[in-house]
Amino acid sequence: MTTPPVLILDNGAYTIKAGFAGVDVEPRVVPNSIARSRVERRVFVADEIDACRDLSGLAYRRPFERGMLVSWDAEKAIWDRLFSPAVLDVKPQETSLLVTEPYFNLPNIAETYDQMVFEEWEFASYYRTTPAALVPYGGLFSNEDDLPPECAVVVDVGYSYTHVVPLFQGQVVWDHVRRIDVGGKLLTNHLKDLISFRQWNMMDQTHVVNDVREACSYVSMDWRGDLDKIKRSPRRNDIVQEYVLPDFADKAGARTGYIRSGPNAAVPEDMDAKGKRRDEDEQVLFMGNERFAGPELLFHPSDIGINQSGLPETIAAVIGSMDGALQGMYWAHIGVFGGLGNIEALGERLERDLRALCPAHYEVGIFEAYDPATIPYHAAQAFTSSPHYFEYAVTRAEYLEAGSSACRRRFGGPAYAVNPPGFVSGATGDDELDDDERERRYALGLGREGKKGKGKKEEEEVTSGNWGGRRRRMAL
Repeated sequence: MTTPPVLILDNGAYTIKAGFAGVDVEPRVVPNSIARSRVERRVFVADEIDACRDLSGLAYRRPFERGMLVSWDAEKAIWDRLFSPAVLDVKPQETSLLVTEPYFNLPNIAETYDQMVFEEWEFASYYRTTPAALVPYGGLFSNEDDLPPECAVVVDVGYSYTHVVPLFQGQVVWDHVRRIDVGGKLLTNHLKDLISFRQWNMMDQTHVVNDVREACSYVSMDWRGDLDKIKRSPRRNDIVQEYVLPDFADKAGARTGYIRSGPNAAVPEDMDAKGKRRDEDEQVLFMGNERFAGPELLFHPSDIGINQSGLPETIAAVIGSMDGALQGMYWAHIGVFGGLGNIEALGERLERDLRALCPAHYEVGIFEAYDPATIPYHAAQAFTSSPHYFEYAVTRAEYLEAGSSACRRRFGGPAYAVNPPGFVSGATGDDELDDDERERRYALGLGREGKKGKGKKEEEEVTSGNWGGRRRRMAL
């Protein structure tokens, strides 16, 4: 019996990374939003946004709010566009779907996933999981043995929030997952406030400001020193950048901005050759402390009134809550992925701050990728190529027979613990609750109780924290 093709859908709150397993090595990245242009007076869905001539006045409608998928009307329109022959040409009845879901997804929202997949699109089978649960299958923590570490902490720096997720033998330890209410959306809105107050009014130009943030932002290694340097000479220092805004009024003008001077300056060649834009016609942003004021919120959320610890302190607290004999392995395997993971100097700052919080006899290992946003997609490629995938995917026949109960039993979750495919948990006592009791607790949102420290500690002979962890960037 031939296996159906597998469609991978990393359904992020900002972008969707999609492609067929074994066919699309690199994902098709499309915005997970619907936009209405005030100038062109039409609606753009998903990848159609790239064809919009005036990106300055787009009004967005996103399916995700506060990290949860709350608008299936919008998501259905986006997925319909994605499945159409113009994009991926998906035949759901002949395809298996792997889709990612948010952390701590609410049970009623998870059931809506099941209903839409099997009743609206009628996929042959599907598997639903969180991005962090896929990471062990990928190459973020690659080593000589090509095996994932038994203990690791992954940091998902996403659009809505930042999650710190500990993994033990490939399984998410849900009791110790922590969330920081800082993500790409907050940083973009914060930059809009700064620019609109100091220079140009850009409160309605979310797309343009987001491009500015992605091009100019970096994490400061010396906050006070960089701030004093800009105060002494606001326009003449090695930090300030001149960012030329795109000109949507001129049809011959550029649809994307560029850095004209300062660090990482890259003036388009056609601008110099054709000379279509004169200096007096250009709208320029002077990016000084705005470059690092936003990313600093990842390390000090209290600067804008968020009463939470910074990212290094949260990682240290998560590792400190794990078994003391295993903490050295957690310190040595800290992976960073997500859309915000490509901010300049994020890994260096994280390593420095964690070194100050880490015990002296442990080593700190930070693992990054050149394209951190696609880490879950590439990990899903490896997972779907294994024989375990179809053992854990729920078929449409199983769903029609048992409903969402089949998905809950198979996929697991924070209150309904199930090992991920291909991994065996080191914890015992899985038989203390039968399937019906687990399902009832999951539906009520109750955690599992009574499992305290019966792990196989005798098999973990941890004598030192020197696991050889080093900071490195992996090309995936």
